[in-house]
Amino acid sequence: MLPASALTAMLAFGASQAGAQTFLDMLFGGPIRHQPKVEGEFPPPPKARAPRAPAARISAPSYNTYKADRLVRVDFAALTVPQTTGATVEKTAFDPAASGPAFREALAGLDGYDLFAEGDIAKALIAYYSANPGFIWVDGSAPNSRAEEAIRVLGEAASYGLSPDDYTVAAPAVLASDDAATRAAALIRFEMALSARVLRYVHDAQDGRIDPNRISTGYYDFPAKPVDGPAVLGALAHATDVRAALESHHPQNPEYKALRAELETLRASEENQIVVDPDLLLKPGQSSPELPKLLTLIARNLDDEMGGAYGETLARLGGSETYVAELVPVIEAAQKKAGQKADGVIGPRTVAALAGTSKADRLAKVQVAMEELRWLPSDLGSPRVFINEPAFTASFIEDGEEKLKMRAVIGKVTNQTAFFYDTVKTVDYHPYWGVPQSIIVNEMLPKLRSDPGYLDRAGYEVTDSRGKRIPSSSIDWGAYGAKVPYNVRQQPSEANALGELKILFPNRFAIYMHDTPQKSFFKQDVRAFSHGCVRLENPRGMAAAVLGKSVDYVADKLKGGHSEEKVTRTVPVYVAYFTAWPDMAGKVEYFRDIYGRDDRVRQAIEATEAVRAPST
Repeated sequence: MLPASALTAMLAFGASQAGAQTFLDMLFGGPIRHQPKVEGEFPPPPKARAPRAPAARISAPSYNTYKADRLVRVDFAALTVPQTTGATVEKTAFDPAASGPAFREALAGLDGYDLFAEGDIAKALIAYYSANPGFIWVDGSAPNSRAEEAIRVLGEAASYGLSPDDYTVAAPAVLASDDAATRAAALIRFEMALSARVLRYVHDAQDGRIDPNRISTGYYDFPAKPVDGPAVLGALAHATDVRAALESHHPQNPEYKALRAELETLRASEENQIVVDPDLLLKPGQSSPELPKLLTLIARNLDDEMGGAYGETLARLGGSETYVAELVPVIEAAQKKAGQKADGVIGPRTVAALAGTSKADRLAKVQVAMEELRWLPSDLGSPRVFINEPAFTASFIEDGEEKLKMRAVIGKVTNQTAFFYDTVKTVDYHPYWGVPQSIIVNEMLPKLRSDPGYLDRAGYEVTDSRGKRIPSSSIDWGAYGAKVPYNVRQQPSEANALGELKILFPNRFAIYMHDTPQKSFFKQDVRAFSHGCVRLENPRGMAAAVLGKSVDYVADKLKGGHSEEKVTRTVPVYVAYFTAWPDMAGKVEYFRDIYGRDDRVRQAIEATEAVRAPST
């Protein structure tokens, strides 16, 4: 039983919040359904103290205006200096008598030649040609077949969603009337330019054109996949199939191939005759010039059942810009037929389902998706967990099959879920919830200033930096702003924010998958409600999948109370953000860009292309 003083404080708090949810309701969508027993009794809450620290907030991570690295001028003078540092270079099998002397004599043609390239590529050129003083792309007095094939591949970069302009190399302007020095200069410059652009192509195919971590360190975390430039050039010098050698650097997974096929199909297709604003939001009684377009599309696709029920209504009101009451059943029926929630509200998901998206929008999304897929490993692994935030789904994939797929809740726009990948490590049964500092400061602290004992009553534990437990009611919360020197955790219970289990894959964002007591959120089409972690519709199923066990096994583990279990096999997890993504059959689906990240990726690509544009 609570002490009388605590009960009085609770009643007083409830009275002051009449007509509103309690703090726990606001955070987790439900009342406190279970209060754990606490050893001993806390002292009564002290009298309210005047705040001594100003109210503060911990801000969400920010996005940056992307800045691409400037190109550098390749210092060809260094080719005459022996290279003793830098990348390891394997010498190629050139015939010194046929290639070496001719190449060295041609080096004089690089005097005054300004070739600009990325810093790593500039270094790779010098490292490779210092160790291998011979031509890759020239035989005699003309480009060879290897060069011709490389130029064809670079010219087809658009088929991979890349810009061919980034890899353009002009054919050497060699005339029969030119003297030997002029011809040699043209050929050596062509050699260097083609090697530089080939290395750029390989880098872009393997690691992407941009560094996503520069967009935001708070929302992206991807390791670089550096290109060993000298090794690439050495391999191309020996390659019997230059095309295969170059294209092998693109992701080799089925998802990338499906996106590439979709890109080709879209480019060959015609634009939709009727394009509806993808951001349309229309409720009964409101008006929009987009409504007649949507009604026209519905009328075109009427089946016998809908035609009999609503054909006359559509014929009479199909041109109405006002969403009148008679049209609500029509929209609800169309939503139901499309597998949407039949709520009569016309929003982005309804528009996408009934009208599709414009060709231009789909093209843009596919190209962004292909760039983002280059940030991931070429082989995504099996088994794996794949979470696609814009789709609000989480899947378990093994042996090329989607063994499990469920709805997921992701972070709110103000608490966005990051984009990264890691490896599943642990399943935590009946977990404690360690409250992040951002929630303590932004959401708990304002309440605690006026009701310092709230956490004691709500089933939370407060500890100091040494791990000693301290009653919440004994702390002067008003003394703290953005830095609170206490840890807060919620004990396992029915009301615990993490539900009955969580699945951990350690990362610097402190994001994990977990259960939730707020089951109603899974009924929503747009499921962006969390503080950043991923809530699962079927957490037991996912836990069983990553462990390689049965759901009954997980149920038995839950009967034993709080415990942790290591995942003993390698299961990569992708917390991903793709507004265009293929299903397991290869059909590409499109999703709303809920966080507005596609535009930021496109801005970064444009910034990169702008830096490359003046290069020669």
